[in-house]
Amino acid sequence: MSGKEFRVMVVDLACGKGRLEVIPGRDLVIGGSGLAALLYRQYGKPELSWDDPQQPLIFAIGPLTGLFPLMSKTVCSFKSNYHGEYTESHAGGRSALALAFAGLDALVLVGRAPRLSSLLVASRSLELREVSFLKGLDCDAAGKLLRTTYPGGSGHRSILRIGPAGELGSAMAAITVDTYRHFGRMGGGAAMGAKNLKAIVIHGDGALDLPEGKAYARLFQELYGKVTSTEMMRKYHNLGTAANLQALNDISSLPWNNLQRTSDAAIATVSGERFADAALLRNGACGGCPVGCIHIGFFREKMADNRYHFHQVAYDYEPIFAVGTMLGVTDVFDVLRIIEAVEKVGLDVMSAGVALAWATEATERGLIGDRETLTPLRFGDAAAYRQAAWQLGSGASPFYRLLGQGTLRAAAQYGGGEFACVLGQEMAGYATGELFFAAQTLGFRHSHLDTGAYGYDQKNSQRDVGKAVDFLIDDEPGRALLTSMVACLFARAVYDNETLSRCLEAVGHSELAATLSESGERIRRLRWLVRASTGFAPENFSIPKRFYKVATWKGAIDAAYLDAIKDEYGRRIVALIAAGANEWR
Repeated sequence: MSGKEFRVMVVDLACGKGRLEVIPGRDLVIGGSGLAALLYRQYGKPELSWDDPQQPLIFAIGPLTGLFPLMSKTVCSFKSNYHGEYTESHAGGRSALALAFAGLDALVLVGRAPRLSSLLVASRSLELREVSFLKGLDCDAAGKLLRTTYPGGSGHRSILRIGPAGELGSAMAAITVDTYRHFGRMGGGAAMGAKNLKAIVIHGDGALDLPEGKAYARLFQELYGKVTSTEMMRKYHNLGTAANLQALNDISSLPWNNLQRTSDAAIATVSGERFADAALLRNGACGGCPVGCIHIGFFREKMADNRYHFHQVAYDYEPIFAVGTMLGVTDVFDVLRIIEAVEKVGLDVMSAGVALAWATEATERGLIGDRETLTPLRFGDAAAYRQAAWQLGSGASPFYRLLGQGTLRAAAQYGGGEFACVLGQEMAGYATGELFFAAQTLGFRHSHLDTGAYGYDQKNSQRDVGKAVDFLIDDEPGRALLTSMVACLFARAVYDNETLSRCLEAVGHSELAATLSESGERIRRLRWLVRASTGFAPENFSIPKRFYKVATWKGAIDAAYLDAIKDEYGRRIVALIAAGANEWR
């Protein structure tokens, strides 16, 4: 290999066999997000249904994985059953390092296993094993059995699995990665379940050669010092993103009770400080990351024999918003209980929390009742939400099976679309204003991390459509670049283009280092082109009325400004797709 190719393992689950392919293009797409889009162009079937066995499920890492701090993420891409289009989801854990130590840049899964199966991928072995005994098991129970089934490799072994939601085909189903991390958004768990795949075990049983010479070692130590001994990453280790709860509540940008308000005095009982003081047990970290931003809390339950069982649950801002403030639940231990229930059944916490918030308001308005929800839902009723999480993830009623396909689909049948908090998918927890609402609605993966729109809203009160959309367009290539490396986006202040160039130089990718700006733009256009091939069009996505009634620190939402941003951003995306079509013929 010349350094311009990727090592990709392509596995046909129908026969349980794989082949190692060497695919050119590193000089064009770098890896990660760019590689995933390139691989979908090669193996994807845009014209076929999301669950067609020929559709690929793709996992990709980048050229700096395992070589520098916080280069610790994996990109998972697939055709989503949420909107029927190409998408991607990102997760940490050990999956990226495991792939790197297995000698792979990407794993591509095609076909459908004849029976419920688990797949083992390692540097010198590949095995598809029937695991019918895992059918219906939650993610925790499945994980315990899988660790016994595949012993060894601790530290360089990553176990990905789905719960009942993924087996059911819920569009909110997640893929759990090493217990505390998830490919959460847009239904990756359903894409995995459609392949009759309960688990993927990646064993990094090979070696990762380090560059020779002193330049690499010096640069590594410099960056390690930045992320561990300066203020750049301290927030993420200390309170973590849970610190955002108080900050957003203070500026009337934190969703409460299905976004019926954006601030509440009850924040004192569910703030990041309260979680740290009352419930924080320890910090964890993804493989290859020295920061330790995974905050693991605890709650305890009294057993029948009067002993106590302690549960460990990871938390950060998004899950606390989704099953805390969004549901009116303000006890930290209750929030952890609901997070655990949602994650055990294999649902994305943000999606599930926002969907249940809509269901609660729909109940209040008399649109649905106990016949649909089985458990009466009331804002603040943590015990009910814990039970409803399992019912949603297991499809316990026709209502929950429909709601699991997306809140707007349920609203289309039962009513209540005007108060569905959906921006492309169930919203992230930033009610910051017009730019964020438009950006998440049309963003590439409908993620709050697609752009810095939530930050722009907090700093800009003027209503300049051109300036706002210019910010979105200018911000995106840099993020596409980082997700192609694949860096944790928390480290975007550490890894500016100059630093990324130095890193690439140090590991022997001099040509890539010289063309980073061009690469970011090229990857951005490729990703949009691939998504467009599966049916994306801006007019497919609308903003529900609830978002037009929000009031933030800037005052009431300006409907005309919001609509103008959405229209202009959509027009710019269409132009990017056209440019990509010319470039990627």
